[in-house]
Amino acid sequence: MTTDQHRPWRGVLVATALPLTADLAVDYDAFAEHCAWLVANGCDGVVPNGSLGEYQVLTPEERARVVETAVAAVGGERVMPGVAAYGAAEARRWAEQAREAGCGAVMLLPPNAYRADERSVLAHYAEVARAGLPVVAYNNPIDTKVDLVPELLAKLHGEGLIRGVKEFSGDVRRAYRITELAPELDLLIGADDVALELAIAGAKGWVAGYPNALPKASVQLYRAAVSGDLDTALPLYRQLHPLLRWDSRVEFVQAIKLSMDIVGRYGGPCRPPRVPLAPEQEAAVRGATEKAVAAGLGQAAGLA
Repeated sequence: MTTDQHRPWRGVLVATALPLTADLAVDYDAFAEHCAWLVANGCDGVVPNGSLGEYQVLTPEERARVVETAVAAVGGERVMPGVAAYGAAEARRWAEQAREAGCGAVMLLPPNAYRADERSVLAHYAEVARAGLPVVAYNNPIDTKVDLVPELLAKLHGEGLIRGVKEFSGDVRRAYRITELAPELDLLIGADDVALELAIAGAKGWVAGYPNALPKASVQLYRAAVSGDLDTALPLYRQLHPLLRWDSRVEFVQAIKLSMDIVGRYGGPCRPPRVPLAPEQEAAVRGATEKAVAAGLGQAAGLA
Protein backbone atom coordinates (compact mmCIF):
# COMPACT_ATOMS: atom_id res chain seq x y z
CA MET A 1 0.00 0.00 0.00
CA THR A 2 1.47 3.31 -1.05
CA THR A 3 -0.64 5.63 1.09
CA ASP A 4 0.43 6.86 4.51
CA GLN A 5 -1.31 4.59 7.03
CA HIS A 6 -2.34 7.60 9.08
CA ARG A 7 -3.35 9.68 6.06
CA PRO A 8 -5.27 7.25 3.86
CA TRP A 9 -6.51 10.07 1.67
CA ARG A 10 -3.06 10.54 0.13
CA GLY A 11 -2.33 9.29 -3.37
CA VAL A 12 -4.86 8.57 -6.12
CA LEU A 13 -8.29 7.86 -4.66
CA VAL A 14 -11.00 7.17 -7.21
CA ALA A 15 -14.43 8.70 -6.78
CA THR A 16 -16.08 5.50 -7.86
CA ALA A 17 -18.85 5.27 -10.40
CA LEU A 18 -21.59 2.89 -9.30
CA PRO A 19 -22.61 0.05 -11.66
CA LEU A 20 -26.36 -0.20 -12.10
CA THR A 21 -28.22 -2.97 -13.86
CA ALA A 22 -30.56 -2.38 -16.78
CA ASP A 23 -33.43 -1.92 -14.32
CA LEU A 24 -31.28 0.55 -12.30
CA ALA A 25 -30.61 -1.72 -9.33
CA VAL A 26 -27.16 -1.50 -7.74
CA ASP A 27 -24.87 -4.28 -8.96
CA TYR A 28 -22.85 -4.85 -5.80
CA ASP A 29 -20.78 -7.69 -7.26
CA ALA A 30 -19.73 -5.51 -10.19
CA PHE A 31 -18.94 -2.67 -7.80
CA ALA A 32 -16.74 -4.89 -5.63
CA GLU A 33 -14.89 -6.13 -8.71
CA HIS A 34 -14.45 -2.56 -9.93
CA CYS A 35 -12.94 -1.39 -6.63
CA ALA A 36 -10.50 -4.31 -6.64
CA TRP A 37 -9.64 -3.63 -10.29
CA LEU A 38 -8.82 0.01 -9.56
CA VAL A 39 -6.41 -0.96 -6.77
CA ALA A 40 -4.87 -3.67 -8.97
CA ASN A 41 -4.15 -0.97 -11.52
CA GLY A 42 -2.24 1.29 -9.14
CA CYS A 43 -4.90 3.42 -7.46
CA ASP A 44 -4.47 3.92 -3.73
CA GLY A 45 -8.09 3.79 -2.68
CA VAL A 46 -11.71 4.54 -3.47
CA VAL A 47 -14.24 7.20 -2.53
CA PRO A 48 -17.73 5.68 -2.76
CA ASN A 49 -20.93 7.68 -2.28
CA GLY A 50 -19.67 10.83 -3.89
CA SER A 51 -21.57 12.63 -6.62
CA LEU A 52 -19.99 10.31 -9.19
CA GLY A 53 -21.45 7.43 -7.18
CA GLU A 54 -24.93 8.98 -7.44
CA TYR A 55 -25.36 8.94 -3.66
CA GLN A 56 -28.21 11.45 -3.80
CA VAL A 57 -30.51 8.88 -5.45
CA LEU A 58 -29.58 5.88 -3.30
CA THR A 59 -31.74 4.53 -0.51
CA PRO A 60 -30.14 4.50 2.96
CA GLU A 61 -29.83 0.72 2.71
CA GLU A 62 -28.09 0.96 -0.66
CA ARG A 63 -25.77 3.70 0.51
CA ALA A 64 -24.65 1.71 3.56
CA ARG A 65 -24.14 -1.46 1.54
CA VAL A 66 -22.03 0.41 -1.04
CA VAL A 67 -19.58 1.35 1.73
CA GLU A 68 -19.54 -2.16 3.16
CA THR A 69 -18.97 -3.61 -0.31
CA ALA A 70 -15.98 -1.34 -0.95
CA VAL A 71 -14.42 -2.19 2.41
CA ALA A 72 -14.83 -5.92 1.79
CA ALA A 73 -13.25 -5.54 -1.65
CA VAL A 74 -10.16 -3.45 -0.86
CA GLY A 75 -9.92 -2.97 2.92
CA GLY A 76 -11.15 -0.14 5.09
CA GLU A 77 -7.96 1.92 5.04
CA ARG A 78 -8.42 2.29 1.30
CA VAL A 79 -12.01 3.54 1.57
CA MET A 80 -12.98 7.17 2.21
CA PRO A 81 -16.72 7.43 1.64
CA GLY A 82 -18.60 10.61 1.07
CA VAL A 83 -20.89 11.35 4.02
CA ALA A 84 -22.67 14.42 2.67
CA ALA A 85 -26.22 15.08 3.85
CA TYR A 86 -28.55 18.05 4.20
CA GLY A 87 -28.28 17.95 7.99
CA ALA A 88 -25.27 17.57 10.25
CA ALA A 89 -26.96 14.86 12.31
CA GLU A 90 -27.48 12.70 9.23
CA ALA A 91 -23.96 13.34 7.97
CA ARG A 92 -22.65 12.31 11.38
CA ARG A 93 -24.67 9.08 11.21
CA TRP A 94 -23.07 8.31 7.83
CA ALA A 95 -19.63 8.98 9.34
CA GLU A 96 -20.46 6.61 12.17
CA GLN A 97 -21.57 3.99 9.67
CA ALA A 98 -18.24 4.42 7.86
CA ARG A 99 -16.37 4.03 11.13
CA GLU A 100 -18.27 0.87 11.99
CA ALA A 101 -17.57 -0.51 8.51
CA GLY A 102 -13.84 -0.01 9.10
CA CYS A 103 -13.10 3.01 6.91
CA GLY A 104 -9.99 5.12 7.50
CA ALA A 105 -11.51 8.55 6.82
CA VAL A 106 -14.58 10.28 5.40
CA MET A 107 -15.14 13.12 2.92
CA LEU A 108 -17.65 15.83 3.80
CA LEU A 109 -19.30 18.65 1.89
CA PRO A 110 -20.39 21.73 3.83
CA PRO A 111 -24.11 22.18 4.52
CA ASN A 112 -25.76 22.42 1.12
CA ALA A 113 -29.49 22.75 1.78
CA TYR A 114 -28.97 26.52 1.78
CA ARG A 115 -26.15 29.06 1.49
CA ALA A 116 -24.65 28.42 4.93
CA ASP A 117 -22.63 31.06 6.72
CA GLU A 118 -19.30 30.49 8.48
CA ARG A 119 -20.81 29.66 11.86
CA SER A 120 -23.07 27.05 10.30
CA VAL A 121 -20.16 25.50 8.42
CA LEU A 122 -18.07 25.26 11.57
CA ALA A 123 -20.94 23.69 13.50
CA HIS A 124 -21.57 21.20 10.68
CA TYR A 125 -17.98 19.97 10.61
CA ALA A 126 -17.78 19.91 14.41
CA GLU A 127 -20.81 17.64 14.59
CA VAL A 128 -19.47 15.17 12.02
CA ALA A 129 -16.00 15.18 13.58
CA ARG A 130 -17.58 13.75 16.74
CA ALA A 131 -17.92 10.44 14.89
CA GLY A 132 -14.20 10.02 15.48
CA LEU A 133 -12.89 9.51 11.94
CA PRO A 134 -10.54 11.95 10.18
CA VAL A 135 -12.55 14.28 7.96
CA VAL A 136 -11.50 15.54 4.56
CA ALA A 137 -13.51 18.59 3.55
CA TYR A 138 -14.90 18.82 0.04
CA ASN A 139 -15.03 22.33 -1.37
CA ASN A 140 -17.44 22.48 -4.29
CA PRO A 141 -18.84 26.03 -4.39
CA ILE A 142 -20.13 25.47 -7.91
CA ASP A 143 -22.72 22.93 -6.81
CA THR A 144 -23.22 23.72 -3.10
CA LYS A 145 -23.03 27.54 -3.27
CA VAL A 146 -20.96 27.37 -0.08
CA ASP A 147 -17.32 28.29 -0.60
CA LEU A 148 -14.71 26.91 1.78
CA VAL A 149 -12.24 29.71 1.17
CA PRO A 150 -8.66 29.27 2.41
CA GLU A 151 -9.28 31.35 5.53
CA LEU A 152 -12.26 29.17 6.52
CA LEU A 153 -10.35 25.98 5.77
CA ALA A 154 -7.53 27.20 8.00
CA LYS A 155 -10.04 27.81 10.80
CA LEU A 156 -11.60 24.35 10.36
CA HIS A 157 -8.14 22.78 10.44
CA GLY A 158 -7.00 24.89 13.37
CA GLU A 159 -9.95 23.65 15.41
CA GLY A 160 -9.05 20.05 14.59
CA LEU A 161 -12.15 19.42 12.48
CA ILE A 162 -10.55 18.54 9.12
CA ARG A 163 -7.29 16.95 7.97
CA GLY A 164 -7.46 17.65 4.26
CA VAL A 165 -9.53 19.29 1.56
CA LYS A 166 -10.68 18.15 -1.84
CA GLU A 167 -10.45 21.45 -3.74
CA PHE A 168 -12.94 21.73 -6.60
CA SER A 169 -13.20 25.50 -7.02
CA GLY A 170 -10.95 25.39 -10.10
CA ASP A 171 -8.91 28.30 -8.75
CA VAL A 172 -5.40 26.84 -8.57
CA ARG A 173 -4.14 30.00 -6.87
CA ARG A 174 -5.84 28.84 -3.70
CA ALA A 175 -3.33 26.04 -3.30
CA TYR A 176 -0.64 28.50 -2.29
CA ARG A 177 -2.88 30.46 0.07
CA ILE A 178 -4.03 27.25 1.77
CA THR A 179 -0.42 26.22 2.29
CA GLU A 180 0.43 29.61 3.78
CA LEU A 181 -2.50 29.60 6.20
CA ALA A 182 -2.59 25.89 7.11
CA PRO A 183 0.66 24.18 6.11
CA GLU A 184 -0.37 20.88 7.74
CA LEU A 185 -3.69 20.70 5.89
CA ASP A 186 -3.43 18.22 3.02
CA LEU A 187 -4.55 19.64 -0.31
CA LEU A 188 -6.22 17.10 -2.59
CA ILE A 189 -6.86 17.65 -6.27
CA GLY A 190 -10.61 17.84 -6.61
CA ALA A 191 -11.15 18.37 -10.33
CA ASP A 192 -9.49 16.23 -12.98
CA ASP A 193 -8.87 19.13 -15.35
CA VAL A 194 -6.57 20.97 -12.91
CA ALA A 195 -4.70 17.85 -11.82
CA LEU A 196 -1.31 18.89 -13.15
CA GLU A 197 -1.52 22.44 -11.81
CA LEU A 198 -2.48 21.36 -8.29
CA ALA A 199 0.03 18.51 -8.25
CA ILE A 200 2.80 20.98 -9.04
CA ALA A 201 1.45 23.27 -6.32
CA GLY A 202 1.98 20.57 -3.70
CA ALA A 203 -1.17 18.43 -3.62
CA LYS A 204 -0.88 15.29 -1.50
CA GLY A 205 -3.59 13.36 -3.28
CA TRP A 206 -6.16 13.30 -6.05
CA VAL A 207 -9.82 12.40 -5.60
CA ALA A 208 -10.23 11.53 -9.24
CA GLY A 209 -12.98 10.61 -11.67
CA TYR A 210 -11.35 9.42 -14.86
CA PRO A 211 -9.32 6.58 -13.35
CA ASN A 212 -12.66 4.75 -13.40
CA ALA A 213 -11.91 4.29 -17.10
CA LEU A 214 -8.16 4.94 -17.41
CA PRO A 215 -6.50 4.05 -14.10
CA LYS A 216 -2.95 3.33 -15.19
CA ALA A 217 -2.58 6.45 -17.30
CA SER A 218 -4.14 8.59 -14.55
CA VAL A 219 -1.84 7.17 -11.89
CA GLN A 220 1.17 7.66 -14.16
CA LEU A 221 0.16 11.30 -14.64
CA TYR A 222 -0.20 11.91 -10.91
CA ARG A 223 3.04 10.20 -9.91
CA ALA A 224 5.00 12.06 -12.58
CA ALA A 225 3.45 15.40 -11.68
CA VAL A 226 4.05 15.23 -7.93
CA SER A 227 7.62 14.07 -8.49
CA GLY A 228 8.32 17.00 -10.82
CA ASP A 229 8.77 14.83 -13.91
CA LEU A 230 7.13 17.26 -16.31
CA ASP A 231 8.71 15.58 -19.33
CA THR A 232 6.34 12.69 -18.62
CA ALA A 233 3.45 14.54 -17.01
CA LEU A 234 2.86 17.39 -19.44
CA PRO A 235 2.48 15.37 -22.69
CA LEU A 236 0.31 12.84 -20.87
CA TYR A 237 -1.85 15.62 -19.41
CA ARG A 238 -2.35 17.10 -22.86
CA GLN A 239 -3.43 13.72 -24.20
CA LEU A 240 -5.87 13.13 -21.36
CA HIS A 241 -7.28 16.63 -20.99
CA PRO A 242 -10.08 16.29 -23.56
CA LEU A 243 -11.49 13.66 -21.21
CA LEU A 244 -10.40 15.13 -17.87
CA ARG A 245 -12.34 18.33 -18.51
CA TRP A 246 -15.59 16.38 -18.47
CA ASP A 247 -15.09 15.93 -14.73
CA SER A 248 -15.99 19.60 -14.30
CA ARG A 249 -19.12 19.47 -16.43
CA VAL A 250 -22.71 18.80 -15.43
CA GLU A 251 -22.72 15.53 -17.37
CA PHE A 252 -19.58 14.14 -15.72
CA VAL A 253 -21.24 10.97 -14.43
CA GLN A 254 -22.66 10.03 -17.83
CA ALA A 255 -19.38 10.91 -19.57
CA ILE A 256 -17.20 8.82 -17.27
CA LYS A 257 -19.57 5.87 -17.40
CA LEU A 258 -19.57 6.04 -21.21
CA SER A 259 -15.76 6.06 -21.26
CA MET A 260 -15.81 3.02 -18.99
CA ASP A 261 -18.06 1.19 -21.44
CA ILE A 262 -15.79 2.09 -24.35
CA VAL A 263 -12.59 0.82 -22.70
CA GLY A 264 -14.22 -2.46 -21.69
CA ARG A 265 -15.33 -1.68 -18.15
CA TYR A 266 -19.02 -1.69 -17.32
CA GLY A 267 -20.23 1.88 -16.83
CA GLY A 268 -23.87 1.41 -17.61
CA PRO A 269 -26.83 3.71 -17.05
CA CYS A 270 -27.50 6.43 -14.47
CA ARG A 271 -30.52 6.88 -12.28
CA PRO A 272 -32.90 9.79 -12.92
CA PRO A 273 -32.91 12.72 -12.87
CA ARG A 274 -29.76 12.19 -14.94
CA VAL A 275 -30.53 11.44 -18.57
CA PRO A 276 -28.26 10.04 -21.29
CA LEU A 277 -25.79 12.32 -23.01
CA ALA A 278 -27.02 14.30 -25.97
CA PRO A 279 -25.78 12.88 -29.31
CA GLU A 280 -23.13 15.57 -29.74
CA GLN A 281 -21.89 15.04 -26.18
CA GLU A 282 -21.73 11.29 -26.66
CA ALA A 283 -19.80 11.75 -29.88
CA ALA A 284 -17.27 14.02 -28.17
CA VAL A 285 -16.71 11.63 -25.26
CA ARG A 286 -16.55 8.62 -27.56
CA GLY A 287 -14.06 10.29 -29.88
CA ALA A 288 -11.77 11.45 -27.06
CA THR A 289 -11.90 8.05 -25.35
CA GLU A 290 -11.17 6.12 -28.52
CA LYS A 291 -8.26 8.45 -29.26
CA ALA A 292 -6.83 7.83 -25.79
CA VAL A 293 -7.18 4.07 -26.22
CA ALA A 294 -5.51 4.23 -29.64
CA ALA A 295 -2.61 6.07 -27.99
CA GLY A 296 -2.19 3.19 -25.52
CA LEU A 297 -3.64 5.03 -22.54
CA GLY A 298 -6.40 2.49 -21.97
CA GLN A 299 -4.11 -0.40 -21.19
CA ALA A 300 -4.83 -1.84 -17.76
CA ALA A 301 -5.02 -5.19 -16.05
CA GLY A 302 -8.06 -7.06 -17.24
CA LEU A 303 -8.30 -5.22 -20.58
CA ALA A 304 -7.60 -6.89 -23.87
